[in-house]
Amino acid sequence: MKRFNRFELKYVVSAAQCEAIKRDILSHMQPDSNGSSEGSYAITSLYYDSEDLAFMRSKREGIKFRRKLRIRRYGDDAKTPVFVEIKQRINRTTQKRRLVLDLEDAYSMCAGRFDKTIVDQDDAAVADEVLFLVRAMALQPTCLIGYQRDAFVGGPYEPGLRVTFDHGLWTAVPSDGLSTSIPQHTLVPPTFMIMEVKANDAIPLWLANMLAHHQCPLRRYSKYCVGATRLGELGLLSVAQSPSLRDGIFDEVQSYG
Repeated sequence: MKRFNRFELKYVVSAAQCEAIKRDILSHMQPDSNGSSEGSYAITSLYYDSEDLAFMRSKREGIKFRRKLRIRRYGDDAKTPVFVEIKQRINRTTQKRRLVLDLEDAYSMCAGRFDKTIVDQDDAAVADEVLFLVRAMALQPTCLIGYQRDAFVGGPYEPGLRVTFDHGLWTAVPSDGLSTSIPQHTLVPPTFMIMEVKANDAIPLWLANMLAHHQCPLRRYSKYCVGATRLGELGLLSVAQSPSLRDGIFDEVQSYG
């Protein structure tokens, strides 16, 4: 899908919790067919921000309407098309608009140099919004985030339901775009995962009961904020060293390592 609205809930779970939750989930959901037989695939995202990290600050300051821009690749094949995505949040609703482009075209668009004609009117509107943001805010590559995702999807009566488990999270300086052959810095110890529950409307009762049974409290966790903060602590992103931009979950999860 290129455009959708949904609710997203995040949790930090241990590996032991994860395996137990997956067993229960398989009674109601199935692995995402876009991945392996277990619904697993790699994700690499290149985030863009302004020089003063306006997108990151809007998250940390709890702004009700906020956006971020990224180029995202699903899988490990460097030749596959990528997504240029505007992800925004309005109160509790997450909205996503994205374009499917060749990688070089994606780089050009996010550098404000894209001049190709897009026939589809909806896609053209998204492209115009991306170009406006890039040019108005002088956006630039800020942070590279990668991880492995295990995804599960709902059945015919819950078509918008998704539960994902992200593990092996790392960040890197975006010195070579989406390339993963660069020094990577771990974000979460291997004994922990980021679980996300995504639904178009309400979370089904069986899932709410399951989350309560496994004692999964809601947590705030922004991969981009945590990644940028980590780069700042390593002296690789100077603005992110500001204490006001720290993410408490980063400290808490790291303490278990």
